[in-house]
Amino acid sequence: MAERPLRLGLVVHPARRVDAALREIDAWASSHGATVGQVIVEGQSQQVAEPVDPEDCELLLGIGGDGTTLSALHTSARASRPTLGIACGSLGVLTSVSAERAGWALEEFAEGRWSPVEVPGLDLAWEERPAGVAINDVALIRDGPGQIMVSIKVDDVLYARIAGDGVVVATALGSSAYTIAAGGPILAPGANVMTVTPLAPHGGSCPPLVGGNTSTIALAIEPGHVPVRSELDGRRAPVEGQLLTVRHRPSYATLVQLAEEEPRLTGLRRRGLVLDGPRLIARDLRSDGDT
Repeated sequence: MAERPLRLGLVVHPARRVDAALREIDAWASSHGATVGQVIVEGQSQQVAEPVDPEDCELLLGIGGDGTTLSALHTSARASRPTLGIACGSLGVLTSVSAERAGWALEEFAEGRWSPVEVPGLDLAWEERPAGVAINDVALIRDGPGQIMVSIKVDDVLYARIAGDGVVVATALGSSAYTIAAGGPILAPGANVMTVTPLAPHGGSCPPLVGGNTSTIALAIEPGHVPVRSELDGRRAPVEGQLLTVRHRPSYATLVQLAEEEPRLTGLRRRGLVLDGPRLIARDLRSDGDT
């Protein structure tokens, strides 16, 4: 029996121009008998194709940037489908190719020259009531003047109490986002753990903490006069209590990694998020000048 044509579901950036990527996708789909539809997600205002259910697709395409690919991953996780990220702008951590190479990427996928990468998540609960899953991170942040106070426990053992701007808990994938900006560690691919990083703590000593993949991180907000907001993967989420628990989920979504894709750490260097020491750069410049 002949194979069914590939069915593609698009998750599109709400505002960014995606014309180049769509031309590549439509051209490849036409020449291969594939169908293209748009998976509707919250906050998506651009309509570029007829609506389609993610369960009816073999592959979801996040077209825009890392944020759009995150939305596609959340959607594809519920449907148990893989996601391929296509960058319309700079190539990020989650996007595999630029818009101009979207057709090539689809050919690679169709020919089996790719690997499924299991993307971990963070299971969240307010007062033990499920509150969603984060792929990158979850943050508790002050939402007004002053400081918030948070107690951090790991497996019911107190680590520290902090007063400051808040705290962020991240996966290995998300450690190069909010966490690195707050002075936390970057976790290499394959590190199935969590990081806990205070945000601008006032006094005391509370270094960033790495929690195990079977640990439970408990963040208890101490009552006060400063409003607190929660952000899940960079988007505002409800605060539904005083106690947020975070647990590691090893396999939440599936990201497509193409055979010729650059390593994640190489991407961090290319984007300038990781830089060599100035003495080494100066030495290299001198060496280049001698050739």
